[in-house]
Amino acid sequence: MVIRIFALLFTFGLLLSSCGTKKRTTQRRTKPRTAQTTSTKPDTSGQTTTTTTTGSTTGQQDQPDTTQATPKDLTYAEAVAWYIETFSQVAQQEMELYKIPASITMAQGILESGAGRSDLTQRANNHFGIKCHTQWTGERVYHDDDELQECFRKYIDAKYSFRDHSLFLTERRRYSGLFDLAIDDYKGWARGLKRAGYATDPKYPNKLISIIERYQLYKLDEEVLNGGAITGRGSSTSTTARTTYVVKQGDTLYSIARRHNLSVDALKAKNGLTSNTISIGQTLDVGSEN
Repeated sequence: MVIRIFALLFTFGLLLSSCGTKKRTTQRRTKPRTAQTTSTKPDTSGQTTTTTTTGSTTGQQDQPDTTQATPKDLTYAEAVAWYIETFSQVAQQEMELYKIPASITMAQGILESGAGRSDLTQRANNHFGIKCHTQWTGERVYHDDDELQECFRKYIDAKYSFRDHSLFLTERRRYSGLFDLAIDDYKGWARGLKRAGYATDPKYPNKLISIIERYQLYKLDEEVLNGGAITGRGSSTSTTARTTYVVKQGDTLYSIARRHNLSVDALKAKNGLTSNTISIGQTLDVGSEN
């Protein structure tokens, strides 16, 4: 009996030693994940592009592309909305520099370019019908106007058409009376343009005023004035004038003086000039005349 019990214990011990369990250890490697943000949006050609951004992103509002003509498939109402969205900022910048109401610039652009859909605007980015004249050395197109195949300026970017419009008004004496008006007096500006001979259409002032009021373009003027960027004659907004100005191509002493509410003699005296000669890149003192 004892021998039998001993045999059973010996057998049980052998089973325990031969059936030991193997433990498997699984180790997970923790790998930092990089967050990805996928966005889908239409590009300028109307096609859809998908962009994957790694890490955090910061939203940024794109600037309007002023090199593009108004899409041809838009209705007139849609074209006007597109035009205002695209060029209102340009008009406001011109208002800051040249003290021409942005509402007037925009209304003239909408009227004269057909909200950017006219043939001249589509072909040449020319929004104000500015002709070549003798001093123009850039590209040109020929277009029927008062006479057949007249020469008009062509711009690579429409913003240069807006700049030429500003220079056209500031550098011609017949428009000098406009700058004695309050800068937010769009009705006075509209009528003054007609009196100065800008247009022959007797209804021209009313057309401009109608466009400004229909699309509330006067709000563009208010935004600039409330931002404190303008010091215009007749304006009720009190702001600090810029004290220096860097001469750009096309500037004259007269246009710079007019722009900053100075006489030419005062501008010359402030800068120690003995002649009317200035150069591109020259910095001038244009502080307010005492």
